[in-house]
Amino acid sequence: MKTWHLLILTLPTENATARMRFWRALKAMGCAVLRDGVYLLPRSETSGFALQEVAEGIIEAGGTANLVEVTSRDRAQDELFRALFDRTEDYAALAKSLSAARKSLSRLSAPEINRALRRLRREYEALRAIDFFPAEAATRAEAGWNDFVGVVDTVLSPDEPHAADASIRRLDRKDYQGRIWATRRHLWVDRVASAWLIRRFIDSKARFVWLDKPTSCPRKALGFDFDGAAFTHVGDKVTFEVLVESFGLDRDPALGRLGELVHALDVGGPVVPESSGFEALMTGARQRAADDDALLQQMTPMLDSLHAFYSEPVAKDKRR
Repeated sequence: MKTWHLLILTLPTENATARMRFWRALKAMGCAVLRDGVYLLPRSETSGFALQEVAEGIIEAGGTANLVEVTSRDRAQDELFRALFDRTEDYAALAKSLSAARKSLSRLSAPEINRALRRLRREYEALRAIDFFPAEAATRAEAGWNDFVGVVDTVLSPDEPHAADASIRRLDRKDYQGRIWATRRHLWVDRVASAWLIRRFIDSKARFVWLDKPTSCPRKALGFDFDGAAFTHVGDKVTFEVLVESFGLDRDPALGRLGELVHALDVGGPVVPESSGFEALMTGARQRAADDDALLQQMTPMLDSLHAFYSEPVAKDKRR
């Protein structure tokens, strides 16, 4: 039989703010309500610590709280308790939100779409975090979420490149000086970071052309970050990472760290602590910039600063 955490409490009667704070905390943790003042969670080390913290806060605020562990009496009670954590209705509500957001995408600007995506991502991830017994509804929700993200990607980046199945050749920077480089307009993370990398580490006199369509790329230009470009996604590497490896810049650990950030924001992957802050700055810069030249100009000092930050591991550790 399964073991459970049981929190038995009485909230302080004279502090409405504290009562609301504790109620919200218990709801966010995904607690089931057995009756007034009795909350249930599947036993785990994480949930035990979290409930104990809430219990201590309730006591400090003038209420009472007792945290105990209980085991289901039999299979029937076990199933009864599990049923209290059915998230089917929550997933249905999320599906409605995704459907409504999907219908509105054509009317929204890119920053508005990104804000909506972040909000819905938080809702989806928060729901998955408290779905202790995933079932068919969770599978459908995952498929619906992935479909929604795919639609957003299509709207924001209709010509987003597909990963090429090729090897990455080492190139000599001397052969790539004073060149014209071209990529899709309305820069986002991979393209703006790649343009910064090109100008800072590969071709200091690079000139950039921002394309309405990849097919309009000038014949003499070096294309990047679109299908058929000289530099684009290869295997599991995004364009920034391909450029780093192509020109032997992978000996710079700071560029490697930047590559992890760009990769996470462009195609997903392990979360980089600085990624949400960088995405927020990038979104704000896009709102303020008159065009892609202005956007690259605004993002350059930010990328310079990130590179400097990643280049000083000792100083970084001291700041933590």
